[in-house]
Amino acid sequence: MAPMTEVEGRRVALSNLDKVLYPAAGLTKGELLHYYATTAEVLLPHLRDRAVSFLRYPDGPDGQVFFTKNVPPGTPDWVTTAEVPRSEGPARMVLVQDLASLMWAANLVTEFHTHQWTVDDPGEADRLVFDLDPGPPATVVQCCEVALWLRERLAADGIEAYAKTSGAKGLHLLAGVRGASSERVSEYAKGLAVEAERALPELVVHRMTRSLRPGKVFVDWSQNAARKTTAAPYTVRARDVPAVSTPVTWEEVAGCGRAERFVFLTPDVGPRVRDHGDLLAPLFDRRRAAALP
Repeated sequence: MAPMTEVEGRRVALSNLDKVLYPAAGLTKGELLHYYATTAEVLLPHLRDRAVSFLRYPDGPDGQVFFTKNVPPGTPDWVTTAEVPRSEGPARMVLVQDLASLMWAANLVTEFHTHQWTVDDPGEADRLVFDLDPGPPATVVQCCEVALWLRERLAADGIEAYAKTSGAKGLHLLAGVRGASSERVSEYAKGLAVEAERALPELVVHRMTRSLRPGKVFVDWSQNAARKTTAAPYTVRARDVPAVSTPVTWEEVAGCGRAERFVFLTPDVGPRVRDHGDLLAPLFDRRRAAALP
């Protein structure tokens, strides 16, 4: 039986704490859980009130990796769940609302992925997202170039953008929006992706077609669709090393000259949060959310 730990008055089973999940870094499951416990203050606001999809990798990134969208079997009755719309009909999904729920979910060994809307109003998007994905030999360095162009273009429409590493190869741009459906936000994002390709034809592609992507940055606008989810800020990714989807400053984006400078591992995040706080915190200020033009 897994040992039980009390977290904010809830009994949470934490199992296999000595299991090495990331052999290249020697990171154990216990260390992964410690990361989530110490990062909860900045992570939880990005999960709260959003239906969470789990990308699970219980035996590490080299083992089986699979998505769990519905409430997993054995979910404690104190974990908040909500019915959310899906094309195939309503489904019940988990909400990670507090530290106890976060630790229970982290014990499943998962990446956290969220929609660009909250469960209280699934018909209105409150986030716009671009996933900038480099096709080799392009790297995150080229993603940074594209991000700067998109930042300026969004600003021309009164939209303030923020950046984070994807935790994989690329970069994510996020902005707070209001008054539009996911479909409308997707249309707007696609328009900007097409503009970016026209402005930077040697650097950008807006279509997913693999043959078009070598050496270019795919500006993935489709993550704005209501059914799609994106890796949450501060989630650890199921990669060879425990890389984190980490908020970055625009000064860092502008000065990105080497791809390795944009790889942040679990031990790197705590000091960054102490230095910067949550660089994405302005997204929670609804007064800064912009209406689409």
